[in-house]
Amino acid sequence: MDASADHQETPNKPRPELEEVEHHGQPWMLTTTEAKLLGIAGVGFFLDAYDLFIINPVTTMLQYRLYGGKHLPADLEGLVKAGANIGSVIGQFLFGYLADSLGRHKVYGKELMLIIFATIMTITTPTGKLTPDHSLIYLAIWRIVLGVGVGGDYPMSASVTSDRANIRKRGTMLTYIFANQGWGSLVGSLVIITLLAIYKHTIDIEGHISKVDGIWRIAVGLSLIPAFGTLYQRLTLGESTRYEKSKKLTEYSPGSPSDSEEGLSKLKDLSGKGGDATQVKNVDDNADVRSLAPEEVVKKPAHFKGEYFRRWENAKLLFATSASWFLLDIAFYGINLNQNVVLQQIGFDGATGSAWHKLFRVSTGGIIITVLGFVPGYYATLFTIEILGRKWIQIQGFLVSALFLAVLAGKFHTLSTVQFIVCFAFLQFFFNFGANTTTYCYPAELFPTRYKAFAHGISAASGKAGAIISALAFNRLSKSIGTPAVLWIFFGCCMVGAVVSLLLPEVKGRDADVIFAEQIRERRRKQGAEVDID
Repeated sequence: MDASADHQETPNKPRPELEEVEHHGQPWMLTTTEAKLLGIAGVGFFLDAYDLFIINPVTTMLQYRLYGGKHLPADLEGLVKAGANIGSVIGQFLFGYLADSLGRHKVYGKELMLIIFATIMTITTPTGKLTPDHSLIYLAIWRIVLGVGVGGDYPMSASVTSDRANIRKRGTMLTYIFANQGWGSLVGSLVIITLLAIYKHTIDIEGHISKVDGIWRIAVGLSLIPAFGTLYQRLTLGESTRYEKSKKLTEYSPGSPSDSEEGLSKLKDLSGKGGDATQVKNVDDNADVRSLAPEEVVKKPAHFKGEYFRRWENAKLLFATSASWFLLDIAFYGINLNQNVVLQQIGFDGATGSAWHKLFRVSTGGIIITVLGFVPGYYATLFTIEILGRKWIQIQGFLVSALFLAVLAGKFHTLSTVQFIVCFAFLQFFFNFGANTTTYCYPAELFPTRYKAFAHGISAASGKAGAIISALAFNRLSKSIGTPAVLWIFFGCCMVGAVVSLLLPEVKGRDADVIFAEQIRERRRKQGAEVDID
């Protein structure tokens, strides 16, 4: 009897909110329940990209509000721009650990509360009362706090979604969430342009340039609307059945081997009847699972004190997900946090004209960059991830991105404007139809439920570390060795990323909990006694 039939036989059995049974149809076709889950989980990534985009025009506006149009102090500008990424590293470690230790239900929503609080404090920056430098320090501090919340959303939303998704469309669900980055960037561009258009007469004709202080606060504050809109749903979202059952797999006392074996078989039945345990097609998260042992379970937090990540076969996978994300973000954020180089090449760097025209052209250039490959790349992944698989998409994304980086680096001074735009558009497309999306999906699908959030947090934090390095080093390296040489460094990162990705298995149709159960079974068989893998 298949999973859906099992569910139909127990119609009165309570089911945690937003969990789905298996159904047929294209993976990218969403049910109402799935759409609601994605709406709740996708907000964090929307806010992440929204913040990533608007910080560039915000710092430009602060030049006119605080420094009379002169450049911000280099170190303080770097701190303001990198603050969210610095906080993200902390949030990814912290919330990843807490999600596995305490459970998703107890933690989910707290990261969004932190985002809301930090956003409110950001827009209260007292630019009229503090010195210009102190105003930037105040802003940077709250952007770091904001980053903690944004970073916490990575492991939280990934684990909450993958815990509830059917394995047949798990990659598609995760890609839907991650694609909100593209929309966040696009909406951020449109918000800035709209506000500038509204204030055009005041700033450009009447000459009240100080009004930019209101524009950036409104732009930042508008992000509170989607945040407040989903906060209640996050705080009240129940624990997933898969997470509850995963505790029975990893937290148990010594018991009867026969009971344990039966428990392992029951867990394997979660992922479909028969077939290879690593290639599962159907899942009913609501099937009844018996404990691995009859005694009362002994709960232990999932972290490195356990034996799971001490085993090379598991540590190797964590290294691969972390290293590939780190290498990807050096190149990806190196390009996207320093868009002035690209905007200069296409004539939208705002080098000439009035203050208003400079701001407007930079924001318009941001829309061009977002539309040229940024959003399309996400949806190319979304429609093909369950066909091509994660590994193929990630490796080809690294290689093709490296190709276009090589073209840009080798012909940087000789490419025409049209040629540059075409190469840059394809670069953005294959970043997102490639490793930028799959590095997010991999940790959520590769590791068992009990360790998933923490592993995702470590991997994501590694990526943000790469982004921080790139953000802080790009300008200095560009001045010392030239932009083409920096692009060659990004080329090398992509090539090494493709090699590291070879360590990863394909996770399409793979149930990590079943493989974890098989590890327990194999070790018990070899040692001839019960082995607590946690």
